[in-house]
Amino acid sequence: MGQYFDEMYREDGSLRGPYQEVGRWFGKEDAARLRAKQREAEEVFRLTGITFNVYGKADAEERLIPFDIIPRIISHRGWQKLSRGIEQRVRAINAFLHDIYHRQEIVRAGRVPAEMIAGNEAFLPQMLGVSPPGQVYTHIVGIDLVRTGPDDFYVLEDNARTPSGVSYMLENRETMLKMFPELFSSTRVQRVSDYPADLRRSLAACAPAAANGDPTVAVLTPGIYNSAYYEHAFLADQMGVELVEGHDLRVKGGRVCMRTTQGYKPIDVLYRRVDDEYLDPLNFNPDSALGVPGIMDVYRAGGITIANAPGTGIADDKAIYSYMPDIVEFYTGEKAILKNVPTWRCADPDSLAHVLDNLSDLVVKEVHGSGGYGMLIGPAASKRELAAFRAKLLANPGNYIAQPTLSLSTVPIFSRSGLAPRHVDLRPFVLVSPDGIKITPGGLTRVALKKGSLVVNSSQGGGTKDTWVLED
Repeated sequence: MGQYFDEMYREDGSLRGPYQEVGRWFGKEDAARLRAKQREAEEVFRLTGITFNVYGKADAEERLIPFDIIPRIISHRGWQKLSRGIEQRVRAINAFLHDIYHRQEIVRAGRVPAEMIAGNEAFLPQMLGVSPPGQVYTHIVGIDLVRTGPDDFYVLEDNARTPSGVSYMLENRETMLKMFPELFSSTRVQRVSDYPADLRRSLAACAPAAANGDPTVAVLTPGIYNSAYYEHAFLADQMGVELVEGHDLRVKGGRVCMRTTQGYKPIDVLYRRVDDEYLDPLNFNPDSALGVPGIMDVYRAGGITIANAPGTGIADDKAIYSYMPDIVEFYTGEKAILKNVPTWRCADPDSLAHVLDNLSDLVVKEVHGSGGYGMLIGPAASKRELAAFRAKLLANPGNYIAQPTLSLSTVPIFSRSGLAPRHVDLRPFVLVSPDGIKITPGGLTRVALKKGSLVVNSSQGGGTKDTWVLED
């Protein structure tokens, strides 16, 4: 594992600065007590019902996301630098979305090809000329970051549609506070518990002109069979707002209204966790039973705020991702602070040839894929898997991008044999409103629990850690 950057230990085995206090504490602790604490944490998660559904399983099997008790720690200075890069990127994404649904200056300037927009299935013509309240398209963003060295962070992908995982960030911290209160008295860690109140405030600040007084906010869920239902219910509860499904809503008098015991009540801001395609059967998929017929007409007329705005998916499309350094520079006038992973777009014949020649060294992803599905990790693939993926690439090259296999940093997990390094990524959560951009300190650290694995997704056997950003 020598070629990977270990975030906790230097090469000589000494503790890095941010881990001094915690590392010494864990080093003095009895292993049997820590094992008991690990089991206790798992029991807390089981009793709380923090599960997710695994797609593709006939019985929609529910699994517990494994939690590791060794926190991932980021220094105050390191976080400040990361925050600047995240804020710059999120501002650029919002500006890009406004531009492509209005004047398309970036296309006219030749910085992004027209076919990357017009031919993209995430681009919604229904959003052309529509300006959301406060000009905010991505109210909640999750930026996936990986670290390869002391100061080297790369953006792996931008989650601008309906980023998930924030409930795990909050529950991880809650669990650690219960398990190890003494650690928090000796280490000054920035709080994450303000997130639900910040989310409510941020969403309310994006209310449309039609709103009167204190805006009514609701969370739209596809229902209990969705893989992230626990999170939808958790966030609605934490914000003190209604959790609704499509059948609870209807359009009345030019407003979207929810059914209550006192009749139908207008909603000002709808935090939707339903994909664009299912949002409105009159405008998108006519077979959808998850959305609200006519909601897009109310939205375009300024009668409701939908967070995130329909059509934001084009900003986290993996082919558009490769243009992000240009996008950041075009809208901010600055070089991107956070680096992109070098990316080959397989739609380009020269890039495709390079990818096919180097398939065993690359990571190949579907342009619209997520959750670790439909991807190839070349160095870990068998000859048969490489051959099957080669056929897919040749049949539909435009559906794929490829990237080098990064040396993801490691953070120790508490394993049966003691501390063992495992690869991690980080998803910070960003709230955007006309009042500004707020980044929760830390975010969700996902960890690949299998030795040597680079896949951190919960659906592929990954777990999570509490992420600490130090006060100073």
